[in-house]
Amino acid sequence: MMSERRVRVRFAPSPTGPLHIGGVRTALYNYLFARQHGGDLVFRIEDTDSSRFVPGAEDYILESFKWLGIKFDEGVSFGGDRGPYRQSERRDIYGKYVRQLLDAGKAYIAFDTPEELEARRKATPNFQYDARTRMTMRNSLTLGSGEVERLMAEGRQYVVRFKVEPGEAVHVDDLIRGDVRIMSDILDDKVLYKSADRLPTYHLANIVDDHLMEITHVIRGEEWLPSAPLHVLLYRAFGWAGTMPRFAHLPLLLKPEGKGKLSKRDGDRLGFPVFPLEWRDPKTGEVSTGYREAGYFPEAVINFLAFLGWNPGTERELYSLGELVQLFDIAKCSKAGARFDYQKGMWFNHEYMLRKSPEEIAALFAPEVKARGIDAPTDRIVSVVAMMKDRVTFVRELWPLCSFFFVAPVTYDEKTRKKRWKECSARQLAELMEVLRPLGDFGAAAQEAAVERWIAEKGYRPGDIMNAWRLTLVGEGKGPGMFDISAFLGKEETLRRMQRAIDVLG
Repeated sequence: MMSERRVRVRFAPSPTGPLHIGGVRTALYNYLFARQHGGDLVFRIEDTDSSRFVPGAEDYILESFKWLGIKFDEGVSFGGDRGPYRQSERRDIYGKYVRQLLDAGKAYIAFDTPEELEARRKATPNFQYDARTRMTMRNSLTLGSGEVERLMAEGRQYVVRFKVEPGEAVHVDDLIRGDVRIMSDILDDKVLYKSADRLPTYHLANIVDDHLMEITHVIRGEEWLPSAPLHVLLYRAFGWAGTMPRFAHLPLLLKPEGKGKLSKRDGDRLGFPVFPLEWRDPKTGEVSTGYREAGYFPEAVINFLAFLGWNPGTERELYSLGELVQLFDIAKCSKAGARFDYQKGMWFNHEYMLRKSPEEIAALFAPEVKARGIDAPTDRIVSVVAMMKDRVTFVRELWPLCSFFFVAPVTYDEKTRKKRWKECSARQLAELMEVLRPLGDFGAAAQEAAVERWIAEKGYRPGDIMNAWRLTLVGEGKGPGMFDISAFLGKEETLRRMQRAIDVLG
């Protein structure tokens, strides 16, 4: 019984380029499902299409999951006793099952050349190689056994096609979509094996691998739903119906506007990544940014993706990976496509920025400070981060906002100067310097008490003083509270900046 079997799911990407963010979500849902049921997550590489292989893609995929914290139990680079886990290394295994289908009359050999097939498509609108047309083509069903043997002895290239019988209602048991019923009449006789590279196609390899690796649930993207009826028929043809996995076809990730499938062009157009890590195309040299390099936290990406097509039904939105494991319910995934709200992804990153300690963010920000030629002690960087991290979404946004903590301004924002620096400002700031100079305690609280007392005694407008003072220390009208800034800079640097501004601004 399926319920008595240990849950085993798999993620099986093709090494044809960078991993799309939709693939990351599929892997995440497989991970959540496996962990929730105390099962196993298998990592398999589908490289049967050798013409599309891209060097470096496999390592890229593995590095992506390492960064995201999605851990596999077995598979390529993880080990296991059901390997090999690369399909290109399983040629001999597939050959046995191709022969089994041929011997049982469930498949046949076809010698039609690409040119012959193209000519047929041009001659027959909506041509499909199926029960209605197969007897008009060059295959083992129409050729004598002697002719078939002769062609194979001559080394003619051929394919093996699955023989789909018409008139059968195929039921796909889908955990998200329920009972999906499709008539076999609309299915074509899919190619299962190609003699050219002695490799099976996706359809045969997946079925054989899922069976031998004892996969109990196949969780994949909606785009694979049309192939599910064929896979059901293949399981039956092999006599494996009793161990057929249950399917779950996830909703598509849609463009931010909500219409059409999310693509790399959408990311280029709107300025957000569609890959987990930066990718450099080995052929063109084109570089595509990734979530890691764009400054996203892996926890934020995981949380964001988990909510694209599923949610726990609560008002709360921030969940750790462990919490998501406890809450996840594949049956509650949406059937409709999920709009890729990249701005929501940025919101998640900001929320995780708020959750992280100043020490964590400072460790990420320190290299940026050092790259500017500044040798700042760790505790100083932590203090700045503590004041400023709630104002940013990404660590990379910190330097433009808080550079004044480390580097004195050499120019003064003209717009702020016109608005905040008044005729009396130089005189008032000179007076303020004399208030600050004798202070033994230059902490924020001590400064605030002394300055407020002085402003009250003089009858000055606090806004005039504080805005002009900010311009002298920061160079523009930004930053946290003034006493926090001056306390961080210290008395000597504060007075030095104030004097320079008075000399320059007059």
